[in-house]
Amino acid sequence: MVSNLLLIIFLVCAGIQIIYFLIFLIGFYRYKHQKTANQPPVSIVIAAHDEEENLKKLLPKLYAQQYPELEVIVVEDRSNDNTYDLLLAETKKEPRLRMVKVNHTPENFNGKKYALTLGIKAAKYDQILLTDADCEPNNEHWVATMAAAFSESTQFNLGFSYYTRTKGFLNYFIRFETLWTAIQYIGLALAGKPYMGVGRNLAYRKSLFISKKGFNPHLGVTGGDDDLFVNQHAGKRNTRVTIGENALVYSQPKTDWKSFFRQKVRHLSVGKYYKAADKIILGIIPLTQILFWLILTILFSLRIELYIVAGCFLIRTLMIYLTFNIARKKLGVRFNLAGLLFLDIIFVIYYFITGATALFTKRVRWS
Repeated sequence: MVSNLLLIIFLVCAGIQIIYFLIFLIGFYRYKHQKTANQPPVSIVIAAHDEEENLKKLLPKLYAQQYPELEVIVVEDRSNDNTYDLLLAETKKEPRLRMVKVNHTPENFNGKKYALTLGIKAAKYDQILLTDADCEPNNEHWVATMAAAFSESTQFNLGFSYYTRTKGFLNYFIRFETLWTAIQYIGLALAGKPYMGVGRNLAYRKSLFISKKGFNPHLGVTGGDDDLFVNQHAGKRNTRVTIGENALVYSQPKTDWKSFFRQKVRHLSVGKYYKAADKIILGIIPLTQILFWLILTILFSLRIELYIVAGCFLIRTLMIYLTFNIARKKLGVRFNLAGLLFLDIIFVIYYFITGATALFTKRVRWS
């Protein structure tokens, strides 16, 4: 009786997983970048706290963008290093750069959200393109590629940001987790169900931000300056996706497990503020993934319906490899798929720990 129940649960979980991967696979496979002549003026907005060294690398990459009408707004947020002096000197040399200074953050207002709000309000143009100070565009066509997606009906344009490759398993796992996250949020957006974006590469309209009162519903929440605003207001009709080598932004990954774990707990903790339907959709994915591997182990050890179990395992394995393979190509990144199945197992353990921590942690630290 118990074995039959386990088999039924396993088959349901395997079926759900296969359906999800099929949705993602079809979305990425069918994606084609629509080349247009759109070149609306763009305001790049960056919040910077103690980012002197990163800005020295990023600003020249932004100045080099091949785009006719562009401004760069950096919000200097109470830095302790020489970020202010650097920006002050740069504004005298580069007319497209503007600095907004934050001297004090209002009570109960998250620092980064406040900085971004000031930067967006200061923008001259309606098309806002967001990135972080520790990021770098893949090439000089980033702005043009992201901006081209804007039409009269476009309010959001979701981009992708990958992490720089370094040595070690931690970096390999971070890039896997980032790719898996992108497969989900971009895959669902391509299926007409956008639920989040990443602030390292995200565009939306200033007019929308102002009319919807920006981050007002979640002013004091640590994190969520990117995904919560998208989750509230993005939909099938007003959201576009732009991916590929020309739309790619790279960021610097964490270099130790403690920092990475803290970062992911912060990200996951924001999910509690998502729309109820999105929480259900996103909750089913890891839940069925965890149950799939757990029950698979039990059924194999008890040698129950091995042909059926092995068949489901092989089909799901094929789907995950096909999905990651087409996704990495469409996103314009490199990722070694040799250890994909092992990473998938490790991810189950990782998600169980971080998810439980995020669920029961009342106060989330920024760093």
